[in-house]
Amino acid sequence: MASLRQLQTFNTVARLGNVTLAADELHISQSAVSVQIGELEDTFKIKLVARTGRGVRLTDAGEMFNRYVDRMLTLWAEAGDEMSTLAGDFSGTLRVGAVTTTDGFLPRLLVTFASENPKVKFKLHVDKRDAIVRSLAMHEIDIAVMGQPPNDLHVAAAPFAKNPVAFVASPNHPLMSHKDLTLAVLAESRLLVREPGSGTRATVERLFKEAGLRLRIGSELSGNEAIKQMCAAGFGPAYLSLHTCIHEIKASLLGVLPLPNNLFLREWFVVRLFANKAPPLALAFERFLSDRGQSEVAKQFPSDWTNSFLRGSGAIAETKMLK
Repeated sequence: MASLRQLQTFNTVARLGNVTLAADELHISQSAVSVQIGELEDTFKIKLVARTGRGVRLTDAGEMFNRYVDRMLTLWAEAGDEMSTLAGDFSGTLRVGAVTTTDGFLPRLLVTFASENPKVKFKLHVDKRDAIVRSLAMHEIDIAVMGQPPNDLHVAAAPFAKNPVAFVASPNHPLMSHKDLTLAVLAESRLLVREPGSGTRATVERLFKEAGLRLRIGSELSGNEAIKQMCAAGFGPAYLSLHTCIHEIKASLLGVLPLPNNLFLREWFVVRLFANKAPPLALAFERFLSDRGQSEVAKQFPSDWTNSFLRGSGAIAETKMLK
């Protein structure tokens, strides 16, 4: 029966293609490496490794065996991580997917969680909403952060923070001084919008559709940064999460348009597949977001802004303070 040590040694040799390098990495002698490989070959009665002029290569049987070894060692590492997590000592790598709009606040949340759990590592994948939903469905990530949970997947979704979204423009844009600005008037301007597949794009399309208005697209851009720059330059208004443009608003490069009810309080959700048994580390991060997400996210806003956002309807009435 192969031992875990033999499997680790074989896997290291397979990865490095050299017995000397494998021995150095494992801190054992070259002869010990050769003995363990030989014992594996005796166990299965088949040649797994062939020597070459510069090192070693795997035989066809060795290639097949190493694929199983990779899986076994991964499962062993995951088992160790889960046992540590159940004991309250969180460790391992958490695969997080997030929509691009979260890049203004999510890294800080990850840093806070990691600082309190120093054995935890993150693999963060940031992309537009459709891509994150696909990654979740394909089990490429453990947990996702987005503004609108998918309807076509059986997921567990929990809101953890407010997401204030508004129509913004350059302070010098003509619409900023419009005395009777309405959504119908705004519909006559050419909006800067995200590409199809973005959650923000889907929301603004729904807003205009529900109002019976046609959305006129001035430019379609694939990132919030490009939209902010063009918007600040006066090209046109845009519909953005205030999390993405808080610094531009503070610097008076952007302002919230004087449109009635122009502060839409959406939610940020933490999402995972419902059918799967979530890793304990993913559940711990989900609890962290549910318990402390709002307070951590709110730290990037001045206190008067934060209080208005949390009051809901009061936020809409007080958007002038953002200009």
